[in-house]
Amino acid sequence: MGEPADYVPPKVWTGNNANGGRFAKTNRPVAGPTHEKALPVGRHPLQLYSLGTPNGQKVTIMLEELLALGMSGAEYDAWLIDIGEGDQFGSGFVAVNPNSKIPALMDRSGPAPIRVFESGAILLHLAEKFGAFVPTEPTARAECLSWLFWQMGSAPYLGGGFGHFYAYAPTKIEYAIDRYAMEVKRQLDVLDRRLAESAYIAGPAYTIADMAILPWYGALAKGWQYGAAEFLAVQDYKHLQRWTDLLLERPAVKRGRMVNRTSGEPSSQLRERHDASDFEVRTQDKIASAG
Repeated sequence: MGEPADYVPPKVWTGNNANGGRFAKTNRPVAGPTHEKALPVGRHPLQLYSLGTPNGQKVTIMLEELLALGMSGAEYDAWLIDIGEGDQFGSGFVAVNPNSKIPALMDRSGPAPIRVFESGAILLHLAEKFGAFVPTEPTARAECLSWLFWQMGSAPYLGGGFGHFYAYAPTKIEYAIDRYAMEVKRQLDVLDRRLAESAYIAGPAYTIADMAILPWYGALAKGWQYGAAEFLAVQDYKHLQRWTDLLLERPAVKRGRMVNRTSGEPSSQLRERHDASDFEVRTQDKIASAG
């Protein structure tokens, strides 16, 4: 592996936006909007502004699961936020999420709109709003929330740590890859040991903890993340594989994984979702037929 030699950090960091990294053009060291752009608003109570990344999939899976339970108040519009084009820095999006990260939700079901940002906060907001997928018994609730926040704290080591240095960084740095590979392997072992004793992450019932963890670690287990399945020997985590297969068979999970997705097989993509019928006639098919 190539290794940078004798790098000495400067006394004052100024950054290098031309470093060749995949996200060099959109990452920056300051917050706030870069341009004026209002967000669209659809006809449903819930307005989601997102992209079909693992963090975005958590919320669309949750919304589709709520709709599968017959909760019509969970109807939503899912608007595409193209982070590669800097949509997350538009003034409208920043007003919903000052951290400029997807997903962001505007709940317009009440007398005044409520903004919710951070995927874990959105999952919890929806679970409490609809009284579903989070236990009410104190011990079970604590277990569920512990695993939900485990995911929120652990995934940056997987994505921004291992994924970045293994798949996206312009230079392969042995120390960085080894450091984060070790941590990701430990995390996979944590999950595998837990799932050896429990049907689902938080216990016998399917919860928001499962919805949060699946798009990151289930995708990793299936070799869909970073091209690292062989490198991490993900097939060795048998209990994680069993749980992933179980969840991937859920119809709501299948639908939720499609929403705001812009990569992969065209049949797996639904760039925007404004009605349940959109899954029958996908957005890209509509565009193609109109062209």
